[in-house]
Amino acid sequence: MEEWLKEQWEHLLEVGPGIAVQLISAILVFLIGKWVAAKLTGGMRTVMTKRNVDPVLIGFLTSLVYYVLIVLVAIAAIGQLGVETTSFIAMVGAAGLAVGFALQGSLSNFAAGVLIIIFRPFKVGDFIDAGGTMGIVEEIGILFTEMRTPDNKKVIAPNASVMGKVITNFSSKDTRRVDLLYGVSYDDDLDKVIALIKEVLSEDKRILEDPAPTVGVLAHSDSSIDIAVRPWVNKADYWDVFFHLNLEMKKRFDAAGITIPFPQRDVHLFQQEK
Repeated sequence: MEEWLKEQWEHLLEVGPGIAVQLISAILVFLIGKWVAAKLTGGMRTVMTKRNVDPVLIGFLTSLVYYVLIVLVAIAAIGQLGVETTSFIAMVGAAGLAVGFALQGSLSNFAAGVLIIIFRPFKVGDFIDAGGTMGIVEEIGILFTEMRTPDNKKVIAPNASVMGKVITNFSSKDTRRVDLLYGVSYDDDLDKVIALIKEVLSEDKRILEDPAPTVGVLAHSDSSIDIAVRPWVNKADYWDVFFHLNLEMKKRFDAAGITIPFPQRDVHLFQQEK
């Protein structure tokens, strides 16, 4: 018994310093790695805060990055103890791959939500056309964007479908152009028509002087001369001006005897002798 204890003691004295060095190295790797992870995520939080990223997203991303770094640091520390870490890395990779396949749709929506919050193609309150839906943005979530349609329906669109298509933001600019088109008869005096249209535009104080409205002949159509009318307004006045001008132009045209022609087609009949 004494001989066995003596052998164990001698073996401990022989390998003890090496084990102590490995243990100290592992502890140092873990502590230094943890400090670096904290610094990196802290810098990440600062940058995202300066860019006005959503606080919920900041907390989620910084926590996710921090714990991923801690796992990597822990694996590196275990490697300092002489433990084979290949199996640990393979297990983590396999688990991540399985989770990725299981949450493929959710992850794509999450990634799209991150892009929406970071790059801000639209914000809450904007009127947009995105993901096949037109409406006012009421909430931007990590996975879904909620919109209210003009007829007061609530639409919940996956962020992947929103970012996967063209986004038209009608609220991003302070001014908008009202595109109108009026057809008049070929027999009408075009100078008179254009002068009347400009008069109607000048009477509406909501129409901006800069840029100036555009009025001109757009096309010689089959049944009419098409006059393009392009005034600029503040975005809040768009629909009021749109409806008002359409009504007022009809009244003025009628009062001035300007014809808004119906579609016409000349039909020629040829009689074939028998």
